[in-house]
Amino acid sequence: MGIFEPYRAVGYITSGVPFSVQRLGTETFVTVSVGKTFQIYNCSKLNLMLVGPQLPKKIRALASYRDFTFAAYGTDIAVFKRAHQVANWSRHNAKVNLLLLFGDHILSVDVDGNVFIWGFKGIEDNLAPIGHIKLDGKFTPTCIMHPDTYLNKVLIGSQEGSLELWNISTKKKLYAFKGWNSEICSCVSSPALDVIAVGCADGTIHVHNIRYDEEVVTFKHSARGSVTALSFSTDGQPLLASGGSSGVISVWNLEKKRLQSVIREAHESSIISLHFFANEPVLMSSSVDNSIKMWIFDTSDGDFRLLRFRSGHSAPPHCIRYYANGRHILSAGQDRAFRLFSVIQDQQSRELSQKHISKRAKKLRMKEEELKLKPVIAFDCAEIRERDWCNVVTCHMDTEQAYVWRLQNFVLGEHILRPCPENPTAVKACAISACGNFAVLGTAGGWIERFNLQSGISRGSYLDMSMRRAHDGEVVGVACDSTNTLMISAGYHGDIKVWDFKGRELKSTWESGGAIVKIVYNRLNGLLAIVTDDLLITLFDVVALRMVRKFEGHTDRITDLCFSEDGKWLLSSSMDGSLRIWDVVLARQIDAIRVDVSITALSLSPNMDVLATTHVDQNGVYLWVNRSIFSGAANVDSLASGKEVVNVKLPSISAAGGSEAENSDEHVVGSSKSQDISVSSTFIEQIPELVTLSLLPKSQWQSLFNLDIIKARNKPIEPPKKPKAAPFFLPSIPSPSGEILLKPSEPANEEDDPKGNEVGKNDRKLDMRQSQFLQLLQSSADMKNFSAFNNYVKGVSPSTLDSELRMLQIFEDENQKELDGRPEIIWIELLLDYFIHEISCRNNFEFIQALFRLFLKIHGETIRCDSKLQDKAKKLLEIQSEVWQRVDTLFQRTRCMVTFLSNSQF
Repeated sequence: MGIFEPYRAVGYITSGVPFSVQRLGTETFVTVSVGKTFQIYNCSKLNLMLVGPQLPKKIRALASYRDFTFAAYGTDIAVFKRAHQVANWSRHNAKVNLLLLFGDHILSVDVDGNVFIWGFKGIEDNLAPIGHIKLDGKFTPTCIMHPDTYLNKVLIGSQEGSLELWNISTKKKLYAFKGWNSEICSCVSSPALDVIAVGCADGTIHVHNIRYDEEVVTFKHSARGSVTALSFSTDGQPLLASGGSSGVISVWNLEKKRLQSVIREAHESSIISLHFFANEPVLMSSSVDNSIKMWIFDTSDGDFRLLRFRSGHSAPPHCIRYYANGRHILSAGQDRAFRLFSVIQDQQSRELSQKHISKRAKKLRMKEEELKLKPVIAFDCAEIRERDWCNVVTCHMDTEQAYVWRLQNFVLGEHILRPCPENPTAVKACAISACGNFAVLGTAGGWIERFNLQSGISRGSYLDMSMRRAHDGEVVGVACDSTNTLMISAGYHGDIKVWDFKGRELKSTWESGGAIVKIVYNRLNGLLAIVTDDLLITLFDVVALRMVRKFEGHTDRITDLCFSEDGKWLLSSSMDGSLRIWDVVLARQIDAIRVDVSITALSLSPNMDVLATTHVDQNGVYLWVNRSIFSGAANVDSLASGKEVVNVKLPSISAAGGSEAENSDEHVVGSSKSQDISVSSTFIEQIPELVTLSLLPKSQWQSLFNLDIIKARNKPIEPPKKPKAAPFFLPSIPSPSGEILLKPSEPANEEDDPKGNEVGKNDRKLDMRQSQFLQLLQSSADMKNFSAFNNYVKGVSPSTLDSELRMLQIFEDENQKELDGRPEIIWIELLLDYFIHEISCRNNFEFIQALFRLFLKIHGETIRCDSKLQDKAKKLLEIQSEVWQRVDTLFQRTRCMVTFLSNSQF
């Protein structure tokens, strides 16, 4: 695999497949597709609730019903119960484009006109369709819907413009409508009976009465493009919302038969789905621009306003960088958006504001795209001054000024940095000093200028007196050292210059030998990595002013470079699809992987645990985990591939599946319990000294040794009162006092219990034989595998465990011979074997310790009186002492390390 393993992708919200909305109780959920998987959002706050597993192909249609999700991919339909696949329907020979939930059935339609009817109740036993309909050969289905109150009937629209009504029970075509000589793109039922709305590719909307085949009203989109989505309002307002391929949402008044309002900049791309919430003035929309938005109709002027939304990049990002100690990723894309992605909580991801673009565009009657800043080509950030002033500076495509951002408030800053105003040229490079006070900008004309970030005022230019500017040509990159002593700059023609940061004087210069494409500077070791157009990576020591390393191996244009935080690794990506890791100390390549889609930008987290990459034509940010950290491998070379390039698939949207699990039925269909066992066993094999916890609630295992306190606290104040009368159907016997006495239960076998005074002992032995606790203990001990018994004791309550252990308690003062004959001794010995096994394996550490303490509290005196049990107890003591000594040693080392690190910061 290599050092970095695929983990997951962030920044994906939705794709070009219509969503599926359902209401469960008081909550509404929407299911959307994201490439090869699906995501479920709670509509109350658009929080991500569930991510499905990875499918072999991209999803083409979705449907949902309670816990079930139906996803059509290729010619198959996958059925999921929450996140677990329970069935796979394979009967189509062509690609499935449409799915429709119809009561307890699912209707699937492929491009060849085959309609299959599936029943999903008793889904394990019902993997075959219960019906099939074949449409006409000249009828290419494009949409399907069920008219309200029409029993067993569906309407199917076609690419040819015709509309047909079918009965799925009799599998007969009932009626063929005339059509409108234009492709039907969408079709939806209205709250009024027999009335539907049809959206066509020519931009017309037909409100039609299907009972009489009559046109009610027709609307026409002013913008060119097809009507891709429709939805009727159900809150009493006679409104119809329509979405087009231009990204505009139009709201029509059905009573006045005219346009009521227009949301012009609703989405940047074609609208895929629209949905009015039941009895609410709220409209939800989705688009291929990777966003979901909710609009509310509550303004005085009758327009919709944006209520809440979730969005990602609508065009591929090409600049990324980790921020906030690896918790966030700053990303800039070709969609003119500057975004902050959260690696931990997806709902914290957001786009940085560009000063009320929507309001300004509405006031000036312009498009938002015309007011947005041009795409970012380079940026730099400094976390040290986040709370004081703007701490991010960005350079934009063909823009003569740079912009600053206040990341604490997620907004564009108040200052605009304009270098060389008398002869302005586009800003190409930027860097922020280590102190966070200054920003250095380089332009296409060879000019380098320093600005104060707090005031936005220029603090001087860096000039080479021989040419009256910094470089003879475009400035490719600038960088500052960690002490504000040196400033390094690189020109396109291959000249690298070192400047005095404060005095702005040229100290030294040298030639790289080729045109420079990109530079990256590491402040920790003072090395400057330079990429030239001959596909070489050269490392220069800025202090010693000499070349120290040269790496070659890429066969196409190098797109990005990144140093690790400790400066020992250098990562590089190329358009040849490869990602290479170079060891700076050993001066060699230690690992290389190749992906199907070329990497355009990369960034390694400060902790070196996660690598983020962006790719060509991909709108998300992909995360890779460092196996050398998470696997506990002592030697990186055991994971790395060396000079060999390994082919790896991109990470999936879901972190659970992984890229290698895409073709594995075990990971897709298998139970979560088997996955957990395999994962835990893998970690135990990798780290033999690992001590694992039970992951149980703290109250569950702490209650085991506080049961006496809990019982005393919960003891009733008054004794229970006798019932005045018992139900007549209970067996009773007369008594001298007149009170009702219940008959005692008869023994199971009268032959075994000839004497009445032995009933209690025999009942106790019978309970011991039937106890699930003892049965699992005996079977686990025979197999020498206590996993089943372990799962049982972790699942029962503390009071149940206490009663099970007290059932084996011996109260009498008996001698050694009498103890040997007691059956309780055998069970206590098996329990000691269980504790020896679990403590030696170091599993469920805190739970086993609490259970062992309760065991000793109850059976400690019995163990003291039996020599055989004493030997078991001595062995258990040795293992317990050895394990605890290792845990204590590790704790002491960790505490010393934390103390050292905290003291070193001052």
